[in-house]
Amino acid sequence: MGSTRRDTYLAVVRGERRGLAAWLLRAGLWWARIPYGFAVALRNWAFQRGWKKTHRVPVPVVCVGNLTLGGTGKTPCVEYVARFYRELGTAVAILSRGYGSESGPNDEALLLEENLPDVPHLQGADRTAIARTAVEELESELLILDDGFQHRRLGRDLDIVLLDATRPISEEYLFPRGFLREPTSALNRSHFAIFTRCDQTSAESLGEQIAWLKRHHPQLAYATCRHEPMPMLERSLPSAEEWRTRPVAAFCGLGNPGSFRRTLEQLGADLLEFRTFPDHHNYTRNDVEDLQTWASTLPANAILATTQKDWVKLRLDELGGKPLAVIRASLKFETGEKAFQECLQSVAPAPREWADDHEAEAA
Repeated sequence: MGSTRRDTYLAVVRGERRGLAAWLLRAGLWWARIPYGFAVALRNWAFQRGWKKTHRVPVPVVCVGNLTLGGTGKTPCVEYVARFYRELGTAVAILSRGYGSESGPNDEALLLEENLPDVPHLQGADRTAIARTAVEELESELLILDDGFQHRRLGRDLDIVLLDATRPISEEYLFPRGFLREPTSALNRSHFAIFTRCDQTSAESLGEQIAWLKRHHPQLAYATCRHEPMPMLERSLPSAEEWRTRPVAAFCGLGNPGSFRRTLEQLGADLLEFRTFPDHHNYTRNDVEDLQTWASTLPANAILATTQKDWVKLRLDELGGKPLAVIRASLKFETGEKAFQECLQSVAPAPREWADDHEAEAA
């Protein structure tokens, strides 16, 4: 979907477009959600009845996914989960579909490689096949399935679902009228829910979302978190005073660009300009030249900012003669971190030393 068509679609489904034409489009999308929902229900039913086969691998599989299209902050959560298991001494591998990776690793793979250089990341449409590769060739002891909640062919031991607190799922419609990939009843398959970006919504809204979850899914444990901006390794960010007093321009290609805008505003930035690209956008030479020209027209003392997810595809220290401030998102829990870690611990494999001794005794 081109950026103009994508922007029009988003404006229509979010209710930002008014008038008869927009109303008719929303009505058409509302009806179109019915066959989509039927197809989703039929597929899930086939897995439940065993008509579609689920494949298991001989190591634990932890899935980090969501119910909606667009960004909910999965990558910082995947990084958190991978670090948790690595600190236990577990050999971990990350598996993902790899959208936009036809010509090489996509932005998420590059970002995780930057932050987790000792954790292999395998990408491919057949995640069952790459799971076997991770186990048999890389000797992985635990697999993390990135954005795989709807990918039910690969069996998993733990399903973690992220819920973007800035977009309450109780108010969402099923695709294509809205952004739900499947009905909210799918949360019955999950083991733990995490509300992300809780600092970017009101306490009242967050409280209503938690109450909704408790009412409809009382068995589901949950936590709340925020995405804290951090500098990349060996790089620095402007000071708090500089964010407040200097003009700021920024660009990004995210599923939820509004979250990056709000992060900058929370740093105190008064945004002069804010450019967006589609999610997983692969920056071309023309894009870079256009950004160079744009940056050169900004005030001499302007701060130019982007996300780490965008920077890993650009690998530039400056644009238009202005240093590029790169913001890395880190997952910080507000509530429920201990319960989440206990949930992760429940599927952790035995430490290698203990397992080796136990096998020797059994022999």
